Amino acid sequence: MGEGHIRTTRLPDDETVIRGASKRGGESLIRRKPGDLPAEPPGRRLGRQQAFGHKLRAREACRYAQSRTALRRGALRWTVKPTPCILTCCRGCESEGGFVYDAAMIHESGRWDLCRYSPSSRRAITLLALVALVSCRKSGTEGKTEPVLATPVATVTPATEPVIETGPDDGAATGENSAREPIPGVAVGRKGAVTSAEANATDIGLAVLERGGNGIDAAVAVGFALGVTHPSAGNIGGGGFMVIRLPDGKTTTIDYREMAPGASSADMYLDKKGELTKDSRYGPRAAGIPGVVAGLWLAHQQYGSLPWKELIEPSVRLARDGWLLDSFHADDLSWVVPAMQNYRKGLGKRSRKLAAAMDATIATFRKTDGSAYAEGDLWKQPELAETLQAIADGGQDAFYKGALAARMTKNVKAMGGLWTAKDLAGYRPVIREPITFEYRGHQIITMPPPSAGGVVLRQVLAAADTLDLEKMDWDSVQRVHLYIEAVRRTYADRNQLMGDPDFIEIPMEKLLDVSYMAGRMASVDPKRATPSSEIGAGVPRKESEETTHFSVVDAKGYAVANTYTLNGGFGAKVQIPGTGVTLNNEMDDFTAKVGAPNMFGLIQGPQNAIAPGKRMLSSMTPTIVLKGNKLRAILGSPGGPTISTTVAQILLQIIDHDRTMPEAVAAPRMHHQWLPDQIWHEERLAPELASELEKLGHKLKSRGRIGHANCIEVTEDGEFHAVADTGRDGGKANAF
Repeated sequence: MGEGHIRTTRLPDDETVIRGASKRGGESLIRRKPGDLPAEPPGRRLGRQQAFGHKLRAREACRYAQSRTALRRGALRWTVKPTPCILTCCRGCESEGGFVYDAAMIHESGRWDLCRYSPSSRRAITLLALVALVSCRKSGTEGKTEPVLATPVATVTPATEPVIETGPDDGAATGENSAREPIPGVAVGRKGAVTSAEANATDIGLAVLERGGNGIDAAVAVGFALGVTHPSAGNIGGGGFMVIRLPDGKTTTIDYREMAPGASSADMYLDKKGELTKDSRYGPRAAGIPGVVAGLWLAHQQYGSLPWKELIEPSVRLARDGWLLDSFHADDLSWVVPAMQNYRKGLGKRSRKLAAAMDATIATFRKTDGSAYAEGDLWKQPELAETLQAIADGGQDAFYKGALAARMTKNVKAMGGLWTAKDLAGYRPVIREPITFEYRGHQIITMPPPSAGGVVLRQVLAAADTLDLEKMDWDSVQRVHLYIEAVRRTYADRNQLMGDPDFIEIPMEKLLDVSYMAGRMASVDPKRATPSSEIGAGVPRKESEETTHFSVVDAKGYAVANTYTLNGGFGAKVQIPGTGVTLNNEMDDFTAKVGAPNMFGLIQGPQNAIAPGKRMLSSMTPTIVLKGNKLRAILGSPGGPTISTTVAQILLQIIDHDRTMPEAVAAPRMHHQWLPDQIWHEERLAPELASELEKLGHKLKSRGRIGHANCIEVTEDGEFHAVADTGRDGGKANAF
């Protein structure tokens, strides 16, 4: 049962089949007629986590309703959560008999009811909700309330604030309302699981596992597939990080972050007056030397089992033959074209080659008649297909040293960029020792610099332990206040002390020391927000939002957490002519000018200054969690500087608050990064909580959504629960 743990099927005689999987892995069928009493699935005594899992799997059985398309077509999702029972009416899909609604009611006591109705109107669904409310009150829940999590809140905007340019995956960029609960997609299996930002990529990865490939093979296949189907972030013109756990229990990481071209210089993005230009964000000068192909190649050479070409061929077919756009990716294409057109208009007559490249790039993301692509349209990328075929046939050398490499460097230089053949041929990914530490009985394995994500995660969890946050309610004012104060201090260290360890000295031993964080927390006032102007780095220094994450696990013992990026949405907004390769704008992650914010509002120090061959600082936080030396979870997210706080919040929930991965992924998120001095939060933050935080001196600003966490949880008996953050930005989880 690859799509989920429970499925319902409507037969021609209106009989309903409920498929359930027991703890032993067996499958049972329960048949009932419409007039029968509600049936119970195998293993009826459900604990809290199992009950929530069944609720989400019932939703997964009718995942159509989770998409924005379904909502636009009139499908109904109705959720009532009176503790301790949950009623979810989660599907309205077109069928021969009209609309069919699925409802699942789960009680913590272990009672589970599944009802299937074919109402002519939505009044029946309302009636079901009322029945659930009455049932809950009869079960002794009167007087008990849950924290309100799903109400928009008035926000306070700082007087001065940088303009933050991100991408279509940031709800603030598109204006998408995230006030409703973002229901994640869940898939359950025992042999393998994949979750990513796009359904085709997920299915390609799972198919690799099903035909005997290992987790690394699947990760390589997913990495290339997202380069076709998730173009805002997954293109092979970017870079990233991979955290790996091997069957023997050993762990390692691959750093395939982009590198600054050889002609780079510390002040290359300053004009004659010393002010920043937009060249670090738009156009060919914004692009670092990409590492995706080399990183995936290294992973495959070290640990892969299936032929390289076999893993890339599905992506070649997707690019050549096309794929049907879902609503999320159609929206992405609609979002980026105006940004490209604005940049194109500003070029004037400066660069005919760049202008021609921009025209060709815009044409790639528009139909031949110039109109926008819409959901359900077939989108083909023939030039990218040729590039991928060359890589499939020739390996990494085809990209970095062959005829393709020569064509790319020639065209980038003609557009005004800095790439040279020497830069491409000299690119190397790096195998690094992961950051590994203990937290409340769990072993955390995460990424070291030049990703700051691992250090931030370590410091946040150490601060949580120091402040005893696990003893406080997750949504309490006191816990949130102390958490924000911890993050404020952590990001002061991150922004001023971190950089590429091959170029600078980082006080890693100090930054990872629990006693150091205890000292940093000593200045936290439990009754007042500390202004960020009063906080600096705790160690004296000697004188991307548009990212994507996927997780893979197999029964052989491989686990992969991979995060990679183009930096901003669609990177530098231009493709290399004739290749389908979108240039990244990772150079903006360097400190182009000390004291000036980058596109994410991060104000960073000279440790992260531009230098030839240097890797820019990152926030990517691919993470693997063990408990008792057994795999417990695989985590990660996109979101620029919000990546680390997203991962931290999910980890704190599953470890300290005994929440399931679906619960943790669905929960509202917030973020603070030292400067600007404000809390970003999703719109579902409770107004009472927001008001109390403001009274403590915090400044709040709401945004559409934070992150897109595609994670995997492993149960104590070895079952894989893949969770896709579909409610925030699509994607798919799959397992078998």
